[in-house]
Order: sequence, then C-alpha cells, then structure tokens
Amino acid sequence: MISSPLQNPALDRLVAELQERSTAQVAGIGTYFADRADQGNRADLGKLDTAATAFLADKLVALEHDKALLCHQLCLALRARRIVEVGTSYGVSTLYLAQAVRLIAEAGGGTGVVIGTECEPGKIAAAQDNFRKAGLADYIDLREGDVRKTLVNLAAPVDLALIDIWPAVARPALELIAPKLRPGGIILIDNTENRPESYRATFEFIDDPANGLLTQTLPFRGGLELVVKR
Repeated sequence: MISSPLQNPALDRLVAELQERSTAQVAGIGTYFADRADQGNRADLGKLDTAATAFLADKLVALEHDKALLCHQLCLALRARRIVEVGTSYGVSTLYLAQAVRLIAEAGGGTGVVIGTECEPGKIAAAQDNFRKAGLADYIDLREGDVRKTLVNLAAPVDLALIDIWPAVARPALELIAPKLRPGGIILIDNTENRPESYRATFEFIDDPANGLLTQTLPFRGGLELVVKR
C-alpha cells in the first residue's frame, strides 16, 4: 500500500489543506443559492448571473478528493502526456493531474502538460501560487479566458480531459476537445448523475454516434461521467 496517494507527501498535505478549505465553503454556497431561491431569485446553475459569479469568485469549488484521485490514476494508466482541464478555479484538481504528468515524464523521459482554462483573474493568481508551491508550474499551461476561445487552437492528441465547469459551457468545451482526443482517450465530466436537464446538450453530443464516444456514469456523489473515445 502506498502511504502517499500522490507519491509525494508534501503534495498530499497541500491538496488535503486545499480540499479542507473547499469543503468548508460548501455549506455557505448551498445557503446562498437556497436563500436566493426563497426570495424568488433562483440562480440558473447552467449559466450564472453577475451576482452569483461575484459570490463564487473566492470559492475553491474543488473537485472532491476521491474523484480527483481517480483522474490522477487514469492519467497514470493512460501514460497521459497531454491533459485538458476545463474549469481550473484554484487549481486543486490540476495538481492531481500535473503530478501524474510529472511521474510519467520522470519514468519515461520527455515531458507533458496539463492545459487549464479559467476566466476569473483572482482564481488564476491563486492557482498559479498553488502550482508554484507544489513545484508543478512547469507542467501546467493555464490559459485565461472563455474556453470557447482558449481551447480553439488545442493541439492533438489529447489523452485525457476533465470538464468541471458550469453546464452551459460543457457542450462547447466538449466540441473542441473531442476531435483532438486520441482513440482510447478519456473525458471526465462532473455532476452528471441522472443526466440532469442542464447537461442535456452535452449528452446529445456524447450520444451522437458520429462523435465516436462511449459513456458511463460512475457512482460518485453527484455522478462522474466517464466518456471514452472509440
């Protein structure tokens, strides 16, 4: 049994600290959206308004440890060298992905990259600080802006992609990533349990036979979609 899930005790401690901070914010996020709904001002989680965006600007909203660790392990299994992450936020899940790239590069030579994308300047600064603390900055290309622009010139082949962003952006991200995904490559999409209406357009793309994708919803909290390219 490996006592250090990420094979780096200092990194394990850093991600545990960040995960703890993110978890501590969950209740407040739930209260915010519940209060808005009670006031008749329900936020559309598919496409957030200005007030909701401002409220979430300092929230980590990190992918949970068990999901992020699965992503890390899948990267190792695929020997992934080019990974895309849609919705970097504070860069917590990015650290799991970049550590996999580092381990693969150290074992096999060469290098690799995690291409992240985030539109909030404050979150970008915080993420970059976390990357430096972890010693993983050299393995991360963090692009600022809307994913519909930052991923337009995405190079192929992509080995794995993680989409952890508001549902309205998931379909556009998928349309840009899927053509660059190698056969056998994987896309993971968070919070897909029971195929919620907010992800309808995303599943229409996945289910279209022309796109060559197979999918299964994994039984994590909220659901985690495992999409494989044939």
